[in-house]
Amino acid sequence: MDFKSLELFVRVAAVGAIGKAGKELGLSRTAASQRIQELEIKVGAQLFHRTTRTVSLSFDGEVFLAHAKRILDDVDEAFSDLQSHPAAVSGELRVSSSASFGRKFLAPYVAEFLALYPKLSVNLHLSDSTFDIVENGFDLAIRLGEMKSSALKVRRIGWSPRLVVAAPGYLERHGTPQVIADLRHHNCIIRSEMRSWTFQGTDGTIKDTRVRGSFATNLAEAVTEATLAGTGIARKCRWEIAEYLQSGDLVEILSNYTVLPEWGVYAVRPASRTPPPRVRAFTDFIVDKFQTVPALAARHV
Repeated sequence: MDFKSLELFVRVAAVGAIGKAGKELGLSRTAASQRIQELEIKVGAQLFHRTTRTVSLSFDGEVFLAHAKRILDDVDEAFSDLQSHPAAVSGELRVSSSASFGRKFLAPYVAEFLALYPKLSVNLHLSDSTFDIVENGFDLAIRLGEMKSSALKVRRIGWSPRLVVAAPGYLERHGTPQVIADLRHHNCIIRSEMRSWTFQGTDGTIKDTRVRGSFATNLAEAVTEATLAGTGIARKCRWEIAEYLQSGDLVEILSNYTVLPEWGVYAVRPASRTPPPRVRAFTDFIVDKFQTVPALAARHV
C-alpha cells in the first residue's frame, strides 16, 4: 500500500480540494489527481464525487476514510516507537514563538532538552510577528490565542487564560469596576487596536463592550509596564503577570467573568503526517514542562 496516497486521500477529505491537499504534501495538482485515481482503481471504488468546484466523499469514500485513518495512525505509532530513542533524535530543530512567551517558557528549558538529545541543536526564533512557518523553513511554532482552521497540524499543549487587571493605585484613584459596563468609564490600555472586549458571565451570557483609553501599543510587554505604572486597566494572560498578582503589584478585577475568546497554547507544525523525531521529542518535552506551570496547565486558574 502507498502510504503517501493514503495520506493524500485523508487530506483531500479534510480540505475538500485535491490541489490544496497535494500542495500540503509537496505534490502538483496533476500528480495529486493521478494518485487519487490510482488509489480508486486499487480499491475498486469511486472515493470522491467531483465537480468543477467541489470534491466530496462518496459513500464508499466515507467507509474507506475510517480505515485509512486507522492505518496511518498505526504507522505513526510504529515510527514513534522506533524513533523515540535519543540516538534517533538529531539535526537542527527550528522553533518559533512570540518574544515574551519564548523568553519565559522556552529558552530556560533548552539546556535541559539538549542534554537529553546530544545530537540535536536548537534554533529558537522569537518574534511577535506571525509568519508562514513552511515558507520560512521552521519545524515548529508555539502560538497563543484562538486557533482557526488551518492546513497546518495543530496540537493544544496548554492554556493561556486571560484576565482583567489594574494596579492598586489606579483603582484607589478611579474606583473598581463591578460590572462590564463600568469599563466604559475607565482608562483601558489598548493592545493592537483591540478596542472591543468580550466576556462571558457565570450564567453563560456573552457581553461585548467598547473600551477606550489614552495609551495604545502593539507590544504585550508595554501593556504590562503601563498597567504596573497605574496608567489604566488591561487584559493580560495570567502567565504574563502571575508574579505581579502574587506580589500585589497588580489586582484582578471582574473575576466573575471569563474573557473571550478563551486562549490556548498550541504547537503548530507543517502538515506532513509523521513529524520528525526532533519535533515529537521537543513537543512532548514542553508539554511535560507546561504541566508544572499553573498559569499554563489549567483552562481556568
